[in-house]
Amino acid sequence: MIAEAALAYVTLARLVEMRVARVNTARLIAQGGHEVAGGHYPAIIAMHVGWLGALFWFAPGRAVAAGWLAVFAALQPLRIWVMATLGPRWTSRIIVVPGETLVRHGPYRFMAHPNYAIVVGEVASLPLAFGLGWMALGFSIANAVMLTIRIRAEDAALAAAR
Repeated sequence: MIAEAALAYVTLARLVEMRVARVNTARLIAQGGHEVAGGHYPAIIAMHVGWLGALFWFAPGRAVAAGWLAVFAALQPLRIWVMATLGPRWTSRIIVVPGETLVRHGPYRFMAHPNYAIVVGEVASLPLAFGLGWMALGFSIANAVMLTIRIRAEDAALAAAR
């Protein structure tokens, strides 16, 4: 029952986030923004859908490691903080709007990519909450590859925009 509730939460949260991302992306592009390095985006989506699908397949009915579930739960307010800090600038794509300045408040005063740090924790902690260490490792490696590509592209785009 706990696995099903956690998976329902994650699924609903991601669907809401994707809707917010689409709306914000459209708004940013209407303001003169443009997407940078969009070629890797389908791979990121596929990795996240695969992660969630694997959780749906393997997690139900498994024992729960409360500590790892608590780690996952503790990351959720941080995710909301990131999204609230960026507000209408938050999107799941790399969108550069000429003339915009970098956000340097909220969690961005502590690190350049707080959302990615949160995702790293989520990708590992939720499978570990259900004793799926192999899944945490496999998807963490895939996520590290994706984030290496993503962060380099994002940093280059932001540097070029300055």
